Amino acid sequence: MLPRFRECLKFVLKWEGGFSNHPADRGGATNKGITQATYDAYRKGKGLPLRSVKFITDEEVEEIYYTKYYLPSKAHLMPPPLDVVVFDTAVNMGVKTSAILLQKALQELGYYTLAVDGIVGELTLHAIRKAQEKDALFSVIVKYVQLRIQRYRGIVAKNPFQRVFLKGWLNRALDLLNYCKKWGAQVGA
Repeated sequence: MLPRFRECLKFVLKWEGGFSNHPADRGGATNKGITQATYDAYRKGKGLPLRSVKFITDEEVEEIYYTKYYLPSKAHLMPPPLDVVVFDTAVNMGVKTSAILLQKALQELGYYTLAVDGIVGELTLHAIRKAQEKDALFSVIVKYVQLRIQRYRGIVAKNPFQRVFLKGWLNRALDLLNYCKKWGAQVGA
């Protein structure tokens, strides 16, 4: 596994706590951010018997996050700290949504002129490099987090039962932004 992955995972696990089975959580039973359904698919794929996500090991958590979120989100191809933003969003909202928010942020700042398709390919990566060359990576991150917050508010507007999670979601997004601010001059702040 790539060394930067472990650094990004530290941030994710800070917000993905222990076992939970909140009645309003659409993911159902979850441990360290891994849902029972995701854990079942992982264990089936390994030819292992199914068991409660309560008993997921740290090694399984790491492998699931690496293979199902970090690599598919293409976070490994992005400069820090954008990599943690994209990875954390993939975990929290899904890989495709993470890509959509990235493309929208790049688009709104004028770095990406194509249709938003939710697929991080060479054109999206090129847009990131353009932003980085202009010392605007932090601006992309700020816009991305703003879009993420808008999405949280949209989720609650459509389903008021999700309001119970809003404060935590907003705190996570703001903590992500603060994490990125620590990179300061490295990202053109």
